[in-house]
Amino acid sequence: MKKITLYIATMLLLVACGPTLKVTHDVNSNADFSKFKTFALYNPTGDESPISEMNRNRVKSAIIATMMAKGYTEADTSTADLLVNPVAITKEGKSVTANTDYYGYGGFYRPYYWGGMGMMSSNTTFSVDNYIDGSLIIDVIDRGKRELIWEGVGNSEIDGPIKDPDTKIPKAISKIMATLPPAK
Repeated sequence: MKKITLYIATMLLLVACGPTLKVTHDVNSNADFSKFKTFALYNPTGDESPISEMNRNRVKSAIIATMMAKGYTEADTSTADLLVNPVAITKEGKSVTANTDYYGYGGFYRPYYWGGMGMMSSNTTFSVDNYIDGSLIIDVIDRGKRELIWEGVGNSEIDGPIKDPDTKIPKAISKIMATLPPAK
């Protein structure tokens, strides 16, 4: 398992995999974003993550840059208005597809034809693809109320190492955080 985690760490940041990044957002409609001015990165689970330390640092830097571009100021976790918690999750999956070829009688409506069964044979082939499904979840918490007020999720199938992570990771973070309201 340790070897798999190390492999995943070297090939991951799931959100930077390009056009297959699926992004969803959720916001607490009762949250008043006009009162928030400062933020701090917050990671209650520590640096345990399926991504490499270099990519963790890229994610943190991209989140800080995105928050500052939205007008928020970085502060200490004990005084910040907002706590921003990035969490990476990976899961191994399998995709199975089947393809059946029919041979023999039957015409357009194979394997049947008008009037009954015809002479026929079929061949079914199965294809199994292993993949890694990864998600980056960015939670924004109202520190005073200890309440989740915004969440962005980037999800992608990971098929190999990231090419140019210094460019792709910030773009992915920006896409995930696009709907976070700016500071007033």
